[in-house]
Amino acid sequence: MTKTILNIKTDPKTKVEIQEFAAELGVPVSVIMNAQIKQMLRDRKIVLSTELEPTPYLIKIMDQVEKDLKTGKNITKTFSKTEALRHLDSL
Repeated sequence: MTKTILNIKTDPKTKVEIQEFAAELGVPVSVIMNAQIKQMLRDRKIVLSTELEPTPYLIKIMDQVEKDLKTGKNITKTFSKTEALRHLDSL
């Protein structure tokens, strides 16, 4: 099979990171890139993902919710369907 060269531009930090990652896997960077390219062509889509990390604001809210759940504060009463209807009538 004939090979050709595909050049891409990336920042130096990314280059080092992919080289280190490839070394951890024990394969050249070209193996990783070829696998990704073939996957994209086979599926006709690009899948980009990252681990989701909550923002500091969301962490603060989640901590407050856990605290409220433990203390029973700011918790809305649950209703059966009929109780909810009666509750609405009184509004």
